[in-house]
Amino acid sequence: QVQLVESGGGSVQAGGSLRLSCVASGHNYNSNCMGWFRQVPGKEREGVAGLYRGGGSTYYAQSVKGRFTISQDNAKKTMYLQMNSLKPEDTAMYYCAADGAETAVACLGNCIRGKRCDYWGQGTQVTVSS
Repeated sequence: QVQLVESGGGSVQAGGSLRLSCVASGHNYNSNCMGWFRQVPGKEREGVAGLYRGGGSTYYAQSVKGRFTISQDNAKKTMYLQMNSLKPEDTAMYYCAADGAETAVACLGNCIRGKRCDYWGQGTQVTVSS
C-alpha cells in the first residue's frame, strides 16, 4: 500500500509563492511517474504538472507554464511543486499522485492528462487573494 501526504498549502497574496510537498510511504511506491492536480468545487480535477522520471519528460498545463515547477527528491520519497507568481485563479485544492507507469506516454498521457494515476493524496488547500 502506498500513501501520499501533501503539505505546504496556505493563503497567499497574488504574486506570491508557495512550495507544495508530497511525501510517499509504502514499499510498493514507484517514483517513475508523479504529478500534481488541482480541483475547485463544481469543476473537474485538472492535471497541473507531471514528471516521468525515466526520461525526464514533463507536462505543464498551459495556465501554469513558466510559473510552476515540478521536482522530486527520490532519496526522500518526496515530490514538490514550486508555485511562483500565483494568481487568484490558482486557488484550488491541490493533490499529488503517483503511478507505476513505465513509459512517458503512459505517465503523461494516462496518469496526468487522463487522471488515471494509481495513488492519490488527500489534498492541500491553496488560496490566492487579489
